[in-house]
Amino acid sequence: MTAPHLIGPGSGAVAVNRLPMTSLRRPFDLGLDGAWSFQLLPAFEHEPGETWTPVTVPELWTMREASDGPHYTNIVMPFDAVPPNVPAVNPTGVYRRAFELDAPGEDRIVLHVGAAEGYLRVSINGEPVGDSTDSHLAAEFDITDFCKPGTNEIELRIAKWSVYSYLEDQDQWWQSGISRSVGLHRVPAIRLHDVVLTADYDPQTCRGGLTVVASTSGLDALSGQGYAVRVSALGRSIDQPVTPRSVSQTIPGASADRSARPASLIPDGITDLLSLSAARAPLPPEVAAGASAMAAGMYPADTAGSVTISLEDLEVQPWSAERPHLEPLQVELLDETGSVVDRTEMRAGFRRVEIVGRDLLVNGGRVWIQGVNRHDFHPRTGRVLTRDDHVADLALLKRFNVNAIRTSHYPNDPVFLDLCDEIGFYVVDEADIEAHAFASTVCDDPRYLGAFVDRVSRMVLRDRNHPSIIAWSLGNETGYGANHDAAAAWVRRHEPTRLLHYEGAISPDWHGGHAATDIVCPMYPAFSALEAYSAHPDADRPLILCEYAYSQGNSTGGLAEYWRLFETLPGLQGGFIWEFKDHALDRDQDGRYRYGGDFGDEPNDGPVVLNGLVFADGTPKPALFEARGIFSPIRVVSSADEATRGTVRVRNRQIFADLSAYTVEATVEQTSGRSEPRPVTVDAAAGETAAVSVPADLVALFGDPDALALTLTVRTAADALWAPAGTVIAVHQVRKSRSAANTLSTPSAASAHPLSDSGELLHPLLASTPRLCLWRALTDNDGSFFLDQRFVRTGFFALRPESVTVERLDDGVSAVRIDYRTAFGDAVVHSRRVTRVAACEFVFDEHVELPEGTTDGLRVGIELELDGAFDDIDWVGLGPWENYPDRRDSALLGRWSSTIDDFATPYLLPQENGGRGGVEQIRISGPSGVVLTTHPVPVQATVGRHPIAELEAASHWWRLPDSSRTILQLDVAHRGVGTGTLGPDTRPEFRLTERTHHWTWRLHMHADDEGPA
Repeated sequence: MTAPHLIGPGSGAVAVNRLPMTSLRRPFDLGLDGAWSFQLLPAFEHEPGETWTPVTVPELWTMREASDGPHYTNIVMPFDAVPPNVPAVNPTGVYRRAFELDAPGEDRIVLHVGAAEGYLRVSINGEPVGDSTDSHLAAEFDITDFCKPGTNEIELRIAKWSVYSYLEDQDQWWQSGISRSVGLHRVPAIRLHDVVLTADYDPQTCRGGLTVVASTSGLDALSGQGYAVRVSALGRSIDQPVTPRSVSQTIPGASADRSARPASLIPDGITDLLSLSAARAPLPPEVAAGASAMAAGMYPADTAGSVTISLEDLEVQPWSAERPHLEPLQVELLDETGSVVDRTEMRAGFRRVEIVGRDLLVNGGRVWIQGVNRHDFHPRTGRVLTRDDHVADLALLKRFNVNAIRTSHYPNDPVFLDLCDEIGFYVVDEADIEAHAFASTVCDDPRYLGAFVDRVSRMVLRDRNHPSIIAWSLGNETGYGANHDAAAAWVRRHEPTRLLHYEGAISPDWHGGHAATDIVCPMYPAFSALEAYSAHPDADRPLILCEYAYSQGNSTGGLAEYWRLFETLPGLQGGFIWEFKDHALDRDQDGRYRYGGDFGDEPNDGPVVLNGLVFADGTPKPALFEARGIFSPIRVVSSADEATRGTVRVRNRQIFADLSAYTVEATVEQTSGRSEPRPVTVDAAAGETAAVSVPADLVALFGDPDALALTLTVRTAADALWAPAGTVIAVHQVRKSRSAANTLSTPSAASAHPLSDSGELLHPLLASTPRLCLWRALTDNDGSFFLDQRFVRTGFFALRPESVTVERLDDGVSAVRIDYRTAFGDAVVHSRRVTRVAACEFVFDEHVELPEGTTDGLRVGIELELDGAFDDIDWVGLGPWENYPDRRDSALLGRWSSTIDDFATPYLLPQENGGRGGVEQIRISGPSGVVLTTHPVPVQATVGRHPIAELEAASHWWRLPDSSRTILQLDVAHRGVGTGTLGPDTRPEFRLTERTHHWTWRLHMHADDEGPA
C-alpha cells in the first residue's frame, strides 16, 4: 500500500539517518556553541548568497531578524493552509561554521543538535547527512563518514514550516532557530547505547529494588562471551557478561537413513506443550518445566548485546518532591581484558508511582499536585535558556511551594529535568504534539501516525530515568483519535512504571478515554463539575486538572475554592495552574515588553500570551503569593480564642516529611505596626497536627484592643540550591474579630457648612471632590467573550450628573443628592450627608441606589484626586501585596507601607490593579501634606497615578503617560477577579448583586503649611 503523500519539507519521513533516541548524556568532546555564520533565505530550496551575518548559537533568528520576527497565535496557524500543505513562503535559516577534527581512527563522530525549531537538515562538507523534525528533542547523526582530518564545514539548514508544523501549534510564540546546544561526541565503535533504570520502592517493606538494563552498540552480533557490563551502586559492584547473539532455532528434517532402528528422542505430545502451558492447563511439574524451557529458548529474556542486572531488598531512602534523595550510579562497559571501553554516570531516585482506587500514590502516599504549567521562555532570548535560567525558574517555584510541573507542551531540556530530580518536583512530561487548529482531523490522519508515535516514544526513551517524572503526556489539544491510541499502546508496553496523561481523551466524557489516560485531567472546569465527578458512582480515576486558575492579567480568583474542593472531596487531587510566566518579549532589550501583534505578526492573539503567575522578567505577580499560602507545608487550624490562651494549632500538610526543614517565628500585628519576631517550636510528623506555644509577651500583645492578628512566618532552616537558609516560604495568621468603630462625631462648634452650593467639598489638597464611582478599568476577565459585554451593558462606565440638590442642616452638616444617568440612560441616585467634625476633617454618610434590574457590577465606591505632591502610602488592612475579594486567602492583615508608585501592579495590558482589601485606615503623605481616611466598615482601596480612562486607553503599561497625579478609590463593594477569560467566572458571593449600598467613612486632610499633622 502506498504511503499517503506529504508535501514540502519533511514529506519523505519523520527523520532521515537520525540516530535512535537514548537516555545517555555525554559531554561534548567538541562544543559547537558560539560563533556561526547565518543567512535567512525565503525558501528551503534556495541557495545562500555571499553575504553572511555572524551570530552566536544557540539562538533564534526570530529574536533579531526584522523580516521574520516572533509570531503569536493561540489556536490558528499563522498561515492560511490545511494539513499537510506547507506555505510557499517558508523562511529558512542557514547556519554554517568550520570545525577542526583529528582522524577518528576506530571511533565514531556523532553530531548532537539539542533542539532545532523547525525542520532540520544537516550537511557536512557540502554532503547531506540527515533530516529531523520535532523542535524540542535532540537530533543526533553519525557524521564519521562525512568528515575528514583537519578543517570541516557544517551546515544546519532549518525551514520554519514543514508538514509537521501542524503538530506544534501550541499556545506560544512561533520562533525559529537553534534553541539548545550543539556539539560533537567522539565515541568508540563498540560502546554503551542506552541504560535504563528501574528504581522501585516498596512502601510496605520500606525496601528498594534496582534493575539496570544496559544495551550496547556493536555487540548485537557477538556470538561468544567476552564483553561485560559493570554496575556500581549503593556500595556494590556487579559484573555481568553481555548477552551473545542467539542462533534462531529451526526444525530439522527427518533422517533418510533406514539402516537401523531410529532412537526415540522426542516425547510424545511435545508440540502441544507450548499451547497447553499458555492455556494454563494442568501439567505435571516436570512437563511444565520443559514447557518453560522451550518458551525461554524461543524468546530469550535478554536481547543480544544487552545486560540486565537486578539488585533486590535494598536499604534506600525513597525519592519524593519533599525529600528528593538521589543515589549515584555508574555503568561501565568492559572488553575481553577487563578494560573500560565506555562508561556513564547517572543518579537513581527510588520511588513507586501508582493509582490505587481513585488516588494517585507516590511511595504509597496520596500526594497533592500543587502544580503549574511551564514553557521554556526568556523575554530576551525567546526559548534559549541556560542552566542558570532553569535554576532561577525552579528556585522561584520551590520558594512558593509549587511541587509539580507540566512541561507544556513539549519535552524540556534534560538539564531542567536533572534539576527537577535534584530540587524535588513531580513532572508530567509532555510530548511535542499540539494540532489545535486541526485537532479533530490530525489525530486520526494516518499521514501523521508515525509522527505521533515517534514524538511520544522519543520523549520516553530520552527521559525515562528521571525519578521526577510521574506521568507521560501524549500532548495537548489535539482531539482524540487512533494516533493517540497507537502512541499510548507503545508507552504502556514499553514503560509501564508511570501513568499516562491526555486531556483530549476525557474532554467529552470524564468517565471515558481509559486507553489513553490514567488520570482525569480536564481544563478549566466549573466548581460544580468537580463536585459532581467526586460524587459520581462511576468515577474510577484521580482527577488532576491539567490546566486551571487561568491567570491572564489581574486574575486567578477562586484558587482557594478549588483547593477547598481538592482537600475535602474524594478523587480530587490538585492540578496545574495556567501558567507560570508571562510570555511578553523584550526583543529590543529596552524594557518595553511586547505581546502578540507588536511585531507586525498577523493573525495574532494579542495579549492572550500574558497569563502567568509571574511577569516575563520573573517578578512574582500577587497571584503567586496567593498560591504560596494555599500550597504551604503548614496550615493554621485553630481559632483566635485559642491564641488568646497561648496556643496555636498547625497541621503539617506534607505527605512524607516532618517540619524539621523549617523554622517558624511569631509576631503580633497591631494598628501601629508589627511586634518583634519571636521563634517558636513547631514539631509535627507528616500529616499530623501540633500545638504551638505562643510566647507570653505575644499573648499579652494579642489581647490588646489594637491587635489585628498573630502571624506565623515559615522559613527554610538550611541552605539549598533553591534558597538560602532563612527564606520565607509561607506566612499564616490567626486574625482577631474586630468591631467597627463609629467614625461619626458631633460637629465642631460654629462649623461652616462643608459643601459648596454645587455640592463640592473644597480644600487645597483636593483636585476633585469625592465622587461616586461604579467602574473599574476592565480586567481581561471582565472583558471576556463569555461574559457577553455584561459590564458594558450596565452603562456604569459613564455617570452623567442630571441634578444636584444641596441642603444645609445643622451647623457643619450638609446633605446632597446627585441624580445620575448612566451611559444608556438608567438612573443612579447618590445621597450623601457630610459632617465637618474639625477644620479639615469630615465624615461622609453615603447612600447609593442602582438601577432596577442591576444584578452585577464592578465596584461601588468613592473616587477622589489629590492636588499636590504625594509620594508615600501606609494602610491598615490586607497586604502587603495586591488582593481582591476572591484572591485574598493568603493576604495578611496588618499595617503596611509603600510608595504610591510601587502600590500599583504593572500588568503589561493596563487594567484594574493595586487593590487592597479589608482597609480600615489609609494615609497618603508627601511634600504637600497628609490625607487620612478611616473606615468603620473596611473597604477595598486603590491608590494610583492614572485614572480609569487612561488605564483603559493604553495598550501597554509603558505607554501610560508619565504622571505624578494621586487618585484614591475607596470601595464599599468590589467584584472579585475570577478567571472568566477561560474558566469559571467570579463566584456568586464575590459579585455585586445588591441594588442599594450604605456606608460611612472619615476624611482628614492636612496641608504642609498647617502645622503638624
